[in-house]
Amino acid sequence: MLILMKAKTAMIAGALAAPILATTFAPAPDDHIDGVHLASVSFSYRAAGDFSAGGKPVAGPLREHRLTTDLVIMDHLVTSDEYARCVQDGECPRVAASDSAPNVPVVGVNWHDASSYAAWISRKTGITHRLPTDEEWTLAAGEKASDEAPPLVDPSDPAQAWIARYEAESARSRPNEAAPQPTGTFGTNSKGLKDVAANVWEWTESCFVRATLDDGRERVTNTNCGVRVVEGSHRAYMTDFIRDPKTGGCAQGAPPTNLGFRLVIVRPASMVAPIGRTVAKLLRLI
Repeated sequence: MLILMKAKTAMIAGALAAPILATTFAPAPDDHIDGVHLASVSFSYRAAGDFSAGGKPVAGPLREHRLTTDLVIMDHLVTSDEYARCVQDGECPRVAASDSAPNVPVVGVNWHDASSYAAWISRKTGITHRLPTDEEWTLAAGEKASDEAPPLVDPSDPAQAWIARYEAESARSRPNEAAPQPTGTFGTNSKGLKDVAANVWEWTESCFVRATLDDGRERVTNTNCGVRVVEGSHRAYMTDFIRDPKTGGCAQGAPPTNLGFRLVIVRPASMVAPIGRTVAKLLRLI
């Protein structure tokens, strides 16, 4: 009987060795972050950046896009109390909003602050977190994502193009509340994300690019990662060290109301559960 039990134990160890080694997680329960799993599907995406054709400004190309993998993204914006824990650990700089009401999105953070938080929560949980790309944000935003195509005007008249752009940006609807509101105030979109495209804009990982579309070919002429794409009720481009958009730093487009962020979860903690169930099932065989 003892020999039989040893044999079964060896079989279980051999069966579990590969998946356990390939999937090492050490999540801290107090730092659990809820994520929404989104399948990689085709969606319409207009490229972010400054595009021109024949020396005249044009809209970025609109294409059907598909992510290379499924996406897991936070269902809410990082809140002030979540950010405050990073400040308490000495890993994130203190910002004015980190001491505000606990269940509201943290704002007044720049791209570097958001990146510091992502690095901290990754170390705390053992699960990689990062800012989303603009493409990932667009997929997650669903029906809340806006198309930034400029109005059609005579391309030979720069003044007309400037006036049309100004009028389009001035006509954009603004959120009713300037101050951040408790999580969930602005509802949940069709993808399961809360407060998308409300009064808090979200930092993305994507850099600002300039490109030409001459001869039907897209050619990037400049990539500036000191300016990042921010997304909300409209797309904008912000200098990465800016915390308050009202003080300036908006490289292009109407400035956001508030700057916050949510994160992509690269290795979700939910993947641990199937392994745990497999271990329990195999142990019952002993």
